[in-house]
Amino acid sequence: MSQKNETKILALALLLTVSIVGAGVWWFTKGSGVKIDNNTIIAGSEAGSNPSLQDRISFGEKSFTSGEISPVKKEGVQAIAAKSYDKAIANFTSALKFSRNDPETLIFLNNARIGSSKSYTIVASVSLGTDPNAALEILRGIAQAQNEINTSGGIKGVPLKVGIANDDDNPEIAKQIASNLVSNSEVLGVVGPNTSDSTLAAGSIYTSGQLVAISPTSTSVKISNFSRYVFRTVPSDFMAARSLANYMVRTLQKKNAVVFFNSQSNYSQSLKSEFVSSVSLEGGQVSSEFDLSKADFSAAKSIEQAIKQGAEVLMLAANTETLDKALQVIQINQKKLTLLAGDDVYSAKTLEIGREQAVGMVLAVPWHIEGDPKSDFPQKSRQLWSADVSWRSALSYDATVALIEALKRNPTRSGVQLALLSSDFSTTGASGTIRFLASGDRNAPVQLVKIVPGSRSGTDYDFEPVR
Repeated sequence: MSQKNETKILALALLLTVSIVGAGVWWFTKGSGVKIDNNTIIAGSEAGSNPSLQDRISFGEKSFTSGEISPVKKEGVQAIAAKSYDKAIANFTSALKFSRNDPETLIFLNNARIGSSKSYTIVASVSLGTDPNAALEILRGIAQAQNEINTSGGIKGVPLKVGIANDDDNPEIAKQIASNLVSNSEVLGVVGPNTSDSTLAAGSIYTSGQLVAISPTSTSVKISNFSRYVFRTVPSDFMAARSLANYMVRTLQKKNAVVFFNSQSNYSQSLKSEFVSSVSLEGGQVSSEFDLSKADFSAAKSIEQAIKQGAEVLMLAANTETLDKALQVIQINQKKLTLLAGDDVYSAKTLEIGREQAVGMVLAVPWHIEGDPKSDFPQKSRQLWSADVSWRSALSYDATVALIEALKRNPTRSGVQLALLSSDFSTTGASGTIRFLASGDRNAPVQLVKIVPGSRSGTDYDFEPVR
């Protein structure tokens, strides 16, 4: 490809990136259960600020919504901070009528209903400041599980209180939050963190403090056997890589791949390494690895090299930070080589920028709303949020359901940990049966999805299950 054409394509990609600040974010939240308007974009903290640790944790007395929030929600936050719980209940109930899909409001409403009564407390550690869309998806699953258990009478009569901690997907901040939660004896479990790097960093604190953390989204193989206090409801990268390699060699009948990854990300490194091993076991090969984090990375030169080496497949093991570069690869590839990808590429931005060039790309994700016709979770979640939810919502729902089941058995920190490790522990979540191996992993399959033309998402393209 000529330098001139490459420049044109990169310019187009940049233009599209700018254009999705409104349209793309709206779709992603719509397609995953949120509709954003000018008053409800969630983004942790105001630009340029560095919140104190105390300002990063809330049970309703502060909102992490940036900019203006609805006046009635603001009054609810002020009321709960003043312990005026009846007023807070009225305010949050009204706020939900205007924004039914705001999980923060639903969590605060349920906390207000508890008031000063006895409750069991868990905290969600999410990336509201740096990856608000993913944080909202995770909170949606947690809020749904909390709402279901509390409206059905609680955990043996005791309601579940949920705190929200904004860790910004920063390993150091996640560790500080972990230390704070460990020191708060009321906290009996944690859902999160989001990224593998933050889970590994904070996990050491949760282990020393003997507080269980269940991540719904951290997939690095390093988390397996990492700690007897760190669990996850999401399948590891080993499962995702094996599914992609199997699909590539057995279904597509292709043997030669190249991988694009971020050497600075534990998740990306993990998925890349597992894919290389899995392809080799299937009788194929990965002829080159391209590091998206390098300052001199060139999508055009990388694809040119891949084609010269006889590659048939481009595997995108990008993480959120390198997604834009991965999308350049999709644009410049122009469908020459078959595309595969990991779950971080499951994004509105991929559909908006990739568009026709991304059609046919197959991704490995933990769950899809149309993947199991027998499940009642999709119907319940659509009824609650007025939209579809993503795999992050389903797996965070499962993490919360697992903590609820453990609390039913023994509502203490040590009781929760022993329950989750018990050989007879089992409960049912959005993605089927939940039980944990001694490694902390959940033995669950992944779902392959493909990008196709469609209208379900509100764009011209959709993710749909590969049957």
